[in-house]
Amino acid sequence: MKAFALTDSSQRAISDLAIINIPKPKISANDVLVKVTAVGLNPVDFKVIENGVDAWTFPHIVGMDVVGEIVELGEHVTQFQIGDRVAGHGNLTKQGCLAEFASVPAYQLTKIPDSISHTDAAALLCNGLTAYQALFRKATLANKKTILIHAGSGGVGSIAIQLAKMVGLTVYTTASTAKFDFVKSLGADVVIDYKTENVSKRIAEFTDGLGVDMIINTIGKDESTEDLKRLAYNGSLIAIVSPPRIDNPSDLFSRALSIDVLNLGGAHLSHNPQQAQDLATMTEELFALVQEQKVKALVSQTFPFEETKEALQLIKDQKITGKLVVDMILNHKRSETTCFISN
Repeated sequence: MKAFALTDSSQRAISDLAIINIPKPKISANDVLVKVTAVGLNPVDFKVIENGVDAWTFPHIVGMDVVGEIVELGEHVTQFQIGDRVAGHGNLTKQGCLAEFASVPAYQLTKIPDSISHTDAAALLCNGLTAYQALFRKATLANKKTILIHAGSGGVGSIAIQLAKMVGLTVYTTASTAKFDFVKSLGADVVIDYKTENVSKRIAEFTDGLGVDMIINTIGKDESTEDLKRLAYNGSLIAIVSPPRIDNPSDLFSRALSIDVLNLGGAHLSHNPQQAQDLATMTEELFALVQEQKVKALVSQTFPFEETKEALQLIKDQKITGKLVVDMILNHKRSETTCFISN
């Protein structure tokens, strides 16, 4: 089968990725073999390429958000059948899914409803689960009325805005001027241009100096440190990229602030089966919201398998809104057609 992979540990760039031909993976008793139909791309994909993971074996296939059709079942798998359409967010320490086939532990997967396309399903995994976990596993929503969501046009932010509006929050978000219309179409009440405006000053103006009740930070340590000043009394910061510096612990205590750190992939490394299984549970819950038309997948562009590197570079260069997805369907059709050509 064809796969996008790094061939040794010295390769640390998107440009090092290469299409290689390797045997289809063999599955264990608790795994399924998935014929991949789509792969959702995320910032973490290029970040792990650049930073490496000690546990990787080579050649290492990249990609973590798998969508496809089950073509083989492990002997202990009872919850799925051959032909089921499934989706799941994988373990970054294991082999990935940017390939024609992927071996996936059954507990990671969720059945895809018929009304959701393969590309939409792929656009709802890492980013959608991150936003969902932030609001419905980490946050305490009782008595919360306002939220600041950084980078509202990004993969996480665009889903988080929809979820926050669904539960009745007033949403403040940051974006460049060119993306104002996009984030407003998702339901954002107030948009702040992070390039030309002082975010802290604007939040203070909009909230009469009180601050917001919640913040979802997808930017990094410096911004999450500044976010502590933007929170109202009893406010909550959910840090996705990096926790803040605590420069003044007494202020944190006197203002009754709470800080949650979100690491989606950490569930696979926790050695807690319930935490890992919850990723699949959240996927099912998120798909249900899509079916109820409360949340929409935001596929901004699809790419054929061969153009995966170009898509990852666009994500790294921050030249997108919404989600980029690799659509494998055409690649499978070409491969299957080739098999029937007579010599």
